[in-house]
Amino acid sequence: MKNYELVFVVKPNADEETREAVLNKVKEVVATNGEVAKVDVWGNKKLAYPIAKFTEGHYVLVNFAAGVEVPKELDRNLKINENVIRHMIVVA
Repeated sequence: MKNYELVFVVKPNADEETREAVLNKVKEVVATNGEVAKVDVWGNKKLAYPIAKFTEGHYVLVNFAAGVEVPKELDRNLKINENVIRHMIVVA
């Protein structure tokens, strides 16, 4: 298993319930073949440039250890989620 870092940005106008649903989905996917080490919610931050006409976003950092297929599945899930405007997964 490798260590990964995932940062995703949720639309700033999404309510708390929607943000929790996205985070729970991430935890659920990681739990299939790995474990979440740490979740750090950064909150609303100004974006460096507008994304989909948003100038702010709600940032969340997730550190996890998992097999090589988990990041691919996370990437697929976050791409189809309409509330996530950006995400990035890197090997830590």
